[in-house]
Amino acid sequence: MSQESSIKLFNERQIRTHWDEAQEKWYFSIVDVVGVLTESENPNNYWKVLKSRLKKEGSELVTNCNQLKMQSSDGKYYKTDVADTEQLFRLIQSIPSPKAEPFKMWLAQTGRERLDEIEDPESGIDRLMETYLRKGYSTAWINQRLKSIEVRKELTDEWETRGVRKGQEFAFLTDEITKAWSGHTTRQYKKLKDLKQENLRDHMTNLELVLNMLAEATTTEISKEKKPETFEANKRIAQQGGTIAGNTRREIEEKTGKNVVTNQNAKQIDQISNKRLQDK
Repeated sequence: MSQESSIKLFNERQIRTHWDEAQEKWYFSIVDVVGVLTESENPNNYWKVLKSRLKKEGSELVTNCNQLKMQSSDGKYYKTDVADTEQLFRLIQSIPSPKAEPFKMWLAQTGRERLDEIEDPESGIDRLMETYLRKGYSTAWINQRLKSIEVRKELTDEWETRGVRKGQEFAFLTDEITKAWSGHTTRQYKKLKDLKQENLRDHMTNLELVLNMLAEATTTEISKEKKPETFEANKRIAQQGGTIAGNTRREIEEKTGKNVVTNQNAKQIDQISNKRLQDK
């Protein structure tokens, strides 16, 4: 099953999703949806109890419930109960919540937006830019971030060509690149920035994004030339691409006397930018 992972936002709450290209449908993390609808401090337990009740009632929702590996707050991937749009509507009916109607509208909008993006990919870029603007990012940073997405896509396309599997193998090679250029594993990097489930790139400074792009773009180019046939060969190339960007990082740090990799997350970066504007 071909899947595209992403994070959808409902009233600033994150919901993990997968797009199934073959079936042309979204799958949503049930526990994330339960968390949004109930505002429970322990949505996992709420879903466990509800799931048991629905099972006793013979609900088809539980019988036909699928599981997909999704990234958790600790950065690892675990099997997670998921539901398509139709199943989520049934779930909503089982949970008394004032957010039910807005959530139904949100689901319909999510489906429509994805179909629009298939017909016109540029609409997806425009929507992503609007999302970042609403979250307070500067236009300059957003342009950099959109470029980083393009660079990342070129790398993952190259990895697929070389037989690297999505999921764990992608994550492992990404970790090798990150460690080689930044001096931190992905998990260490996120911990430095006090992140959990958030996307690390969404919390990088412009310079961090540029060096991450250099590492990934270099890895892509080396791979195209070397045409690795094994996972170990891909690993070596990932390390080489990351090391080139790592050398650049060290040169910058030597000239500026400042660390490129910082503990600043998006909120702190935004506060610093606003202060600079006020000081002008």
